[in-house]
Amino acid sequence: MSFHRRSHRDFAASILALSTLFVLAIGASIAQPPAQESQPAGMGVNTGEAHAAVLDSEHRPITAGGFVKTGPILFEDIAKKAGLTSWTHMMGTPEKNFIIETNGSGVGLLDYDNDGWLDIYLVNGSTYDALSGKTTPPHAALFHNNHDGTFTDVAAKAGVTNDRWGVGVAIADYDNDGWPDIYVSNFGKNRLYHNNHDGTFTDVAEKAGVTLGNWSTGATWGDYDGDGRLDLFVPGYIHYDMANQPSYGCQFRGVKVMCGPRGLKGEPDHLFHNNGDGTFTDVSEKAGVSDKNGYYGLASAFIDVNNDGKLDLVVANDSTPNYLYINKGDGTFEDDSYASGYALNENGRETASMGIAIGDYRNNGLLDLYNTTFSDDYNPLYRNDGDGNFTDVSYQMGIAEPTIPFLGWGDAFLDFDNDGWKDIFIANGHVYPQVDQTTWGTTWKQRPLLFHNIDGKKFEVEPAVEGTGLAQLYVSRGMAEGDLFNDGKLDVVINVLDGHPALLRNVSADHHHWIEFKLIGGPKSPRDAIGAKIYVTANGMRQRDDIFSGGSFASTHDPRAHFGLGDATKIDAIEVNWPDGAKEKFTVSKVDQIVTLTEGKGTKM
Repeated sequence: MSFHRRSHRDFAASILALSTLFVLAIGASIAQPPAQESQPAGMGVNTGEAHAAVLDSEHRPITAGGFVKTGPILFEDIAKKAGLTSWTHMMGTPEKNFIIETNGSGVGLLDYDNDGWLDIYLVNGSTYDALSGKTTPPHAALFHNNHDGTFTDVAAKAGVTNDRWGVGVAIADYDNDGWPDIYVSNFGKNRLYHNNHDGTFTDVAEKAGVTLGNWSTGATWGDYDGDGRLDLFVPGYIHYDMANQPSYGCQFRGVKVMCGPRGLKGEPDHLFHNNGDGTFTDVSEKAGVSDKNGYYGLASAFIDVNNDGKLDLVVANDSTPNYLYINKGDGTFEDDSYASGYALNENGRETASMGIAIGDYRNNGLLDLYNTTFSDDYNPLYRNDGDGNFTDVSYQMGIAEPTIPFLGWGDAFLDFDNDGWKDIFIANGHVYPQVDQTTWGTTWKQRPLLFHNIDGKKFEVEPAVEGTGLAQLYVSRGMAEGDLFNDGKLDVVINVLDGHPALLRNVSADHHHWIEFKLIGGPKSPRDAIGAKIYVTANGMRQRDDIFSGGSFASTHDPRAHFGLGDATKIDAIEVNWPDGAKEKFTVSKVDQIVTLTEGKGTKM
């Protein structure tokens, strides 16, 4: 344990207790409609002050404007051409009088049929009439990749329509049979779809013991105890009762809006240990990750933040401090949320955290974290300083102020131009439809943001060129990135609240080289190698990528590792640190290809 953490432990515990009391106190004062205060509850109440509106030259809020006529064309929304707009997300009513209607749903990228091409799973919400049995529930979509730029929805045939009030999706091969399975978190019982290897799935959640039953959000898979089997962590958001919903009419900046989350009871988090026989045991209390503070969890990820070979756990909480749990290696975790610097932002404030991006943006072998937050607050970039300690460097890196008018959800570190440096993509959209009638400088539909990484030293906003994907407006929620067309360029899929999904194809004009790896773990590692670290040395730099499930907002990215190589035509070194602790070096003869790396067996071309 580091000196930094030792010296701050008692202080952190005191701050944690005080902060919990503070959050509960202000929550109690603002949850009752009509609110007396000027700043009551929202989906994620901004914890900073109200900011002046930022308008473009045509007096549009910057969230729906600021477009330029010329510039680099990086992404094109091809959802209609690809066949995705045949499907529509639905959640509650358009008025969004209640918080249950506003959170939206996630997206998962997976190769469910093992044909070498990424498919798309889109979680759907539901409606009150569907819950009561009056109407047919909205279906989730499983879009099969046709290898020609189009997709076909096979969810009904595959048996994965969910038909519940869906929120998140976490993809993993939990039984090590070589086929990815799908965990869907819902308001109501969750589902665990086991892959039958024939294009269909069977919901085994009841038998497995992982249904829960209230409001679950962005889950994550990871082998926290090193037994070679993937365990499951499921954050809880609000303990919600449809029969007694919080009354509409809370105040936000003087406008009536839906109530919550503050003032509402938080839903506990759950850690399920994989027993290896198709069942799981809830070990949340024993492991120390049950969320006794009653925070509002939205996203989570098992990742190794201190490079000790054990998977730690990060949880993004809405309007309450974030969690960072350090894996002690004995089946338990130490709550280092405050001591690590991840609980709060640079100003010592909790944020309304929605999504988590995970990646080594400086190419120094340390995983950094980037959280999305509510509007009127900036998205914090937490630089990993080693030993699991983080510093919020958003203002230092010049990327704090541009995000303030936006309300962020799904996010990712991704190298969109294959220059060897991980950039940041953010999907945005508000929770209050009423903002379009205000002068706050924010909007219901918002454009995505893309920050270009300049040699790990700063980030620059990429311009939103008219007619391109970065200039489209969406009520974005879940977002996942991946190489959907096996061309070495990372694309983005966004699940849009009450709308059609977006498929932002990467059409960047760069001609940089790249390499991608599909990992297959050995008998002592999870078969899909979740928890593995891959290091690639080329072009004078050493990059790191990790295999993980979850993060973003309620979504799962491409399970393959991707590396931009710049102008390098040769890879100097490839090293894989497998989940079971084994380390292997591999050689690849050429770049610009997707390679399978199997633990203990070298490279399969």
